[in-house]
Amino acid sequence: MQHLRHEAAMMSRKIELLENTYRKLLGHNLGTCSWDELQDINEQLERSLKNIRSRKAQLFKEDIEKLQAKEKFLLEENERLCEKIGLKQRHVEGKVQQEIGNCSRSTQCSEVVTELFIGPPTRKLS
Repeated sequence: MQHLRHEAAMMSRKIELLENTYRKLLGHNLGTCSWDELQDINEQLERSLKNIRSRKAQLFKEDIEKLQAKEKFLLEENERLCEKIGLKQRHVEGKVQQEIGNCSRSTQCSEVVTELFIGPPTRKLS
């Protein structure tokens, strides 16, 4: 029983010490700190910031790698789709070129002018 009381007292002191350290790291109760204590707190905060910045940089690097992989995938997908459409476009363009060639040889072709407008129909005054 005596051992448990002693252990409970030690735990209570550790908790109090941790709470004081926590408050000091938050910038509270610094008036009672010596110059050396302030230097230690400053060094601890600098190490913490270094760890935080390192972790942040690592997460950014991982995000960049994921986005680069996604970009590569999308570019490949886009290329495949362009090739697929390109084949169809070449087929359509071939027919258009063939019709243009036929039209230039034939006297039946005429030029057509088209206009696009939005709104209610209006009459042109000539």
